[in-house]
Amino acid sequence: MKKVTKYILIVILIGLLVLIRFFENELFYDPYLLFFKNDYLYMDNPRQEVFKLTLSTTLRYVLNSIISLGILFVTFKDWSIVKFSALMYAIAYVILIGLFLYFVLSPKQSQYYLFFNIRRFLIQPIGLLLLLPAFYYQRLRR
Repeated sequence: MKKVTKYILIVILIGLLVLIRFFENELFYDPYLLFFKNDYLYMDNPRQEVFKLTLSTTLRYVLNSIISLGILFVTFKDWSIVKFSALMYAIAYVILIGLFLYFVLSPKQSQYYLFFNIRRFLIQPIGLLLLLPAFYYQRLRR
């Protein structure tokens, strides 16, 4: 793959991540978007449809994960990195969605900040920000 093609693909994939973030209100059901933009530490938990919220959060996580795996593949051209990363995303999803559902089903105002951060890992491509430099550093060490 030529360098120019590689950079164009990476820019397109990053653009898709940006579009997901830009159109999050239109694409996904998430009453917590507005809740966490305001002074949530002094507000009551918003009403939500748990199944719809879980499905929407899962969809967003899957979309971000697939695009992130694409970025990792285009960057490193190594299927073992993609397989390992996919496994890490799957394990992270199981753990994070469990914690997410705990906080959704039994909200406590004292735990909003922790819930905010767990939710952030589910709806934003933070895994990519962790894995990309890790694999790059691993490549440099070889």
